[in-house]
Amino acid sequence: MLRLENMSCGYGPVRAVTDVSFELPDKSALALLGPNGAGKTSTIMAIMGHTAVQGGRILFNGEDITHVPPVRRVDLGIALVPEGRRLFTDLTVEENLTVGGYHLSTRNDAANRARVYDLFPRLSDRRKQISGSLSGGEQQMLAMGRALMAEPKLLLIDELSLGLMPKMVDQCFAALATLRAQGVTILLVEQNTTRALDFAEHVCVMTSGSLAFSGTSQQAKQDENLFDVFVSAGHE
Repeated sequence: MLRLENMSCGYGPVRAVTDVSFELPDKSALALLGPNGAGKTSTIMAIMGHTAVQGGRILFNGEDITHVPPVRRVDLGIALVPEGRRLFTDLTVEENLTVGGYHLSTRNDAANRARVYDLFPRLSDRRKQISGSLSGGEQQMLAMGRALMAEPKLLLIDELSLGLMPKMVDQCFAALATLRAQGVTILLVEQNTTRALDFAEHVCVMTSGSLAFSGTSQQAKQDENLFDVFVSAGHE
């Protein structure tokens, strides 16, 4: 579904990521791991269209989307759960979901809301509550729900478990497992390496803006050299 070919990206004259290549098959999950500053967020934001690609290509279902605007990528079936959630904190849970599905026909709105509330019953109980008053875990659920309102084929998630209590982490990963079973392809940037390796079939490890490893999660677990990648750069 997703293919990066020697993709480089950055900000103005600064290059954050250099010559990264990997593939993400349809209806599977890939964990993008690495220490702070490795280029993981820059990579995921380049896939979404928010970081300028300076070289190489990004293909989605065989279509070159390297220079396609972000809104068009949403239309194609890509949605982002950003680091820090980025909710509209002065809007209610329901209103945030409305924003997530804004570009779609309203005929699917009720069904998509029902899907989100079925996945996250806590949100259903708080649908009229201002999102800024939710707990961190509930806000993460809402950020995921907002992205799901766009009916994504590919879901990009940046730092799912960051700052969450273990119980909420469990619930969010359980939701991801349900989505994958429903056929959603998932690319996950995650600082909890153990949880990420247990969840995703495919793993890429980045360091200093480059790819240090690409393979299966089982191969990653057996590669003793990967430990040095995290320790030498300061694992997040």
